Amino acid sequence: MRVLGIDPGSIKTGYGIVDLDRGKLSLVTAGTIEARAKAPIEERLLTIYTELERLLAEHRPATAAVEDVFFAKHANAALKLGHARGVALLAIARAGLSVEAYPPSLVKRSIVGKGQADKEQVSRIVGVILGLRERPGVDATDALAVAITHAQAMRTRELTLKKR
Repeated sequence: MRVLGIDPGSIKTGYGIVDLDRGKLSLVTAGTIEARAKAPIEERLLTIYTELERLLAEHRPATAAVEDVFFAKHANAALKLGHARGVALLAIARAGLSVEAYPPSLVKRSIVGKGQADKEQVSRIVGVILGLRERPGVDATDALAVAITHAQAMRTRELTLKKR
């Protein structure tokens, strides 16, 4: 099963795709979609959407997961993050995929074991889980953490159904 994870941002959107085969996770690709910080929001959203469409067409994941919006100190920042998340959800829906959302604290708990882990801890553990010699940037490893969390949740559901 191929899983896409997305860590949305209006300037940097992380993405990560993993394969889950017989309980083993492996990296397909990961990176960061970078929009020009000074560009108007609509141009940044178009960049994010276009790149996600390309990734979805190229790698054909079976399912996707997006990190939920966290509460930001500034309403404007949360709004822009929500726009980026909406664009990601639109690209996933247009590809015909199911999508799940996971709060950041659940993703961190799933990967590191505690919900208040910092980005470096998440990155390091994602690298260990996937056997990476070199880790991509923190936005990409955050997205991989979302994909791993979703893959593990899907596998748990599948095993639970088999036991019935």
